[in-house]
Amino acid sequence: MPTYQYVCTACGERLEAVQKFTDDPLSECPSCKGKLRKVFSAVGIVFKGSGFYRTDSRASSSSTDSSSSGSSSNGSASSKEPASSSSSSAA
Repeated sequence: MPTYQYVCTACGERLEAVQKFTDDPLSECPSCKGKLRKVFSAVGIVFKGSGFYRTDSRASSSSTDSSSSGSSSNGSASSKEPASSSSSSAA
């Protein structure tokens, strides 16, 4: 279940509440009975390890590209530099 942050518009008190997605948002401050406002902030997600970026493993990314562009990019995955130089000289 997600944790939501609220701030009171009257007294400025901050609180957190663990609620279901289907639960109604809180509307009354428990300390002063003022109106609560939901606080939205940036979510900090960090992807650690290999495989999260396209540049991490070129062999696997070119094999996924080969399914959409044919077998020509599969040959260029084994010898990347000569294939790029030959394609630039042919163009």
